[in-house]
Amino acid sequence: MEERRDAFRRHAQALIAAGLLAGAVGAAQACELPAGTRLESKRLELSYRTIPPRIKVGEHFALEFAACPKPGAALPERIKLDAWMPEHKHGMNYRPDLKPLGAGSYRSDGWLFHMPGRWEFVFDLGGERLTHSVRIE
Repeated sequence: MEERRDAFRRHAQALIAAGLLAGAVGAAQACELPAGTRLESKRLELSYRTIPPRIKVGEHFALEFAACPKPGAALPERIKLDAWMPEHKHGMNYRPDLKPLGAGSYRSDGWLFHMPGRWEFVFDLGGERLTHSVRIE
């Protein structure tokens, strides 16, 4: 029984060491943001773009974005996306989905702005809130 515990401990220690090494290698790699609208908070930098680039009222679009942690910060585990119209105090009628693409990059489909005016994208990245306003005519 003790031999099995020792074997399990050695295996667990090897997995932990491999994970720490992979984390150190990932942290050492530079995080590059793709071209797009850039936003910044205390812990993160973010770049996003819409597909297509020009958003039209009543037409679905996608959003691609990447987030880079600043020194001493980490990528958030929880990400929520939304948009709302501050002047009208309401959001979208649709809930977009979110798919991680790896290395801090994401794609979100199912966006639709159902009326013209000022919309505000809201990126909630682990409690870090970044916003950006766009005017849709």
